[in-house]
Amino acid sequence: MTSSCQFYNPFQPNTLSSSQEKSESIQDRISIDNQIDPASEELAVVELQKGLLEQPRRIPTKFLYDKRGSRLFEQITALEEYYPTRVEHSLLQRYASEIQTLTSCEELVELGSGAATKTRVLLDAMRAAGMLRLYIPFDVSESEIHRVAEELAREYPSLHVHGIVADFVHHLSAIPAGPQRLIMLLGSTIGNFPDRDAVDFLSRISAQMESSDSFLIGVDLIKDIPRIEAAYNDASGITAEFNRNILSVVNRLAEADFQPAMFEHLAFFNADLHRIEMHLIATKAMHVELRSLDLEIEIQQGEALFTEISCKYERSMVESMLSDAGFELIEWFSDPETLFALALARKRSSPDS
Repeated sequence: MTSSCQFYNPFQPNTLSSSQEKSESIQDRISIDNQIDPASEELAVVELQKGLLEQPRRIPTKFLYDKRGSRLFEQITALEEYYPTRVEHSLLQRYASEIQTLTSCEELVELGSGAATKTRVLLDAMRAAGMLRLYIPFDVSESEIHRVAEELAREYPSLHVHGIVADFVHHLSAIPAGPQRLIMLLGSTIGNFPDRDAVDFLSRISAQMESSDSFLIGVDLIKDIPRIEAAYNDASGITAEFNRNILSVVNRLAEADFQPAMFEHLAFFNADLHRIEMHLIATKAMHVELRSLDLEIEIQQGEALFTEISCKYERSMVESMLSDAGFELIEWFSDPETLFALALARKRSSPDS
């Protein structure tokens, strides 16, 4: 099912007088398209069943981010141990004007926009350059899209917001065409994909882009292992609660009877695969029914449920990944401690060039 409200079309000739433009309401400047339909929900259930029948058992990472999970993750990003959000934000503050100069973007497309906390830095740079036209947040949470759209429409009186409620892994084609777009994938979200899947996903982003578009990606860098692991094992236990919450999501989705309190959080750096792995370890044996899946499984004491990966990179690895996906690197921005980086890229004119 697709729903939408009135949407200003930036490509239509502007027939409004200056007084009419000033009186354009916030709602006139907001459109929300919902691409989530029963088929999408069925696909999610199929993914869940497939993962639970694998060995080791796996729960798709996207189930971490229900309403409660998203709130817990926002708390994680403010923790002292969790450096990625803080460092990425500082990089955007430092280099937003340069990014705007290099891209000349008029439209900002953000995949996995969430609360859009860091987005304002780039919107400010676009406004300062006199090129602020349209923001396209892309997220699975309709309530979050509505909230962010209204906040930003109030803060930026000339900004139009076209929100897309969808899973960007499956619905990239929902991104509307437009001139001079900057497509962003921040927060080291790309790290949630194994290497080959990451290239495949980036290739699909590239396929949606025009030669005038640019792509900005945030990547977490390889560093000393204790610092990496501390970011996923905070002393206050919020990440552990965030991880266990995925079982509550599964319980609702599949009418299941997992006992989240009976699982321990485990996160460690797998050096061979350059990634953090998050697991839930059963503290006792249990029989679990998933009624809507017509599935019963036996969980052994000490058995691990795989919930998330977060790959870490070196610059050469990012350049190779982007190149394999049809991009060329334009600029690399990193902090003095080389904790995190922003890579700015463009689509190559020819895959063989």
